[in-house]
Amino acid sequence: MKKRSTMSPMERRASLSLASIFGLRMLGMFIILPVFALYATHLPGGTDKTWVGLALGMYGLTQAMLQIPLGWLSDRVGRKPVIIGGLLVFALGSFVAARADTLGGIVLGRAIQGAGAIAAALIAMAADLTREENRTSAMAMMGVTIGLAFTASMALSPLLYPLIGVPGLFVVTGVLALSAIAVTLWVLPDPSGAVVNPDRVSFSQVLKHKELLRLNLGIFVLHSSLMATFVVVPAALVRAGLPQAEHWKLYLPVMIASFVLMVPPVAFAHGKWRKQVFLGALVVVLLAHALMHFALGSVGTIAVALTVFFVGFNVLEASLPSLVTLVAPPQAKGTASGVYSTVQFLGTFAGATMAGYVSQHYGASSVSLMTLMFTLLWLGVAWSMNVNKPETN
Repeated sequence: MKKRSTMSPMERRASLSLASIFGLRMLGMFIILPVFALYATHLPGGTDKTWVGLALGMYGLTQAMLQIPLGWLSDRVGRKPVIIGGLLVFALGSFVAARADTLGGIVLGRAIQGAGAIAAALIAMAADLTREENRTSAMAMMGVTIGLAFTASMALSPLLYPLIGVPGLFVVTGVLALSAIAVTLWVLPDPSGAVVNPDRVSFSQVLKHKELLRLNLGIFVLHSSLMATFVVVPAALVRAGLPQAEHWKLYLPVMIASFVLMVPPVAFAHGKWRKQVFLGALVVVLLAHALMHFALGSVGTIAVALTVFFVGFNVLEASLPSLVTLVAPPQAKGTASGVYSTVQFLGTFAGATMAGYVSQHYGASSVSLMTLMFTLLWLGVAWSMNVNKPETN
């Protein structure tokens, strides 16, 4: 069996700096999730959950629209200019949302935030800066960082909200984006070689690639489930007797426990265990949605359901990007990353928007039934997937 390669100092520096950029940007996106649905009730029209879901999900729609164009642009002008430009746009949207005093204004700010669509460029940059045998580890670092960003946002948001409100949280997201620009300029290495020519594999081949289709469905379902959950959970906690100012007391232990529990499966998610760990995490997420359907009336059961959900979520979030670069044709990793990121943010938009509509018309508990059905569909599609080697045709 082939011995696993050790990362070079440059690969470690690249992986850590890319992970920090991803983390800073995702922390900026996630930090409003635990408090926004409650904050919106103080705005004109804020009791309409469809609009609340739209405000949360609009970020994902503009992200989805621009991932492929900006991924394509990064192949031609370079990754760093696209990353820096995207972070500047994200910061601008954050400051627009901070000044908004209506849901419509926040929707506009979130749309501008999403126009800074750099996920595909970041994933492609990781492929540029790491050898094939170390790419899974690099992508896992980025995935784990997203889990850490969740942990920090779930803990910090309820603590900061009484002090600075949602407008202040949007300002924080803008400052974090500007900090990520500094990391890009002065810490992230430059690729030594030319970017792989994406024209060697057609766009239609990437779209029809059966294993990428399975993974793209997965990231859509995963992020739609995440956003849907946080359309209903904050209000459910208040109804169950936990004041908004004390939500951090639930989110912090939930996120710490789920992060600790996800480390062993991620460590085993290589070689012959890769598929088993992946499917196991998917079953865990499925179980979490089933629990959440019955959990919304009790703080304790919500905490259990969220812990189970984030164990599975964190493992899948760490696994999916590395699987995309593993199974994609070598000449089309940038294109595949762009499609993957587009579908991811379509899931963000669709999950929040659909959850707002479903909750408004059918009740909060119906949202978990929706996410349960989506995840069951994903499990059926993923069951026969091949993630051990890339397709060669």
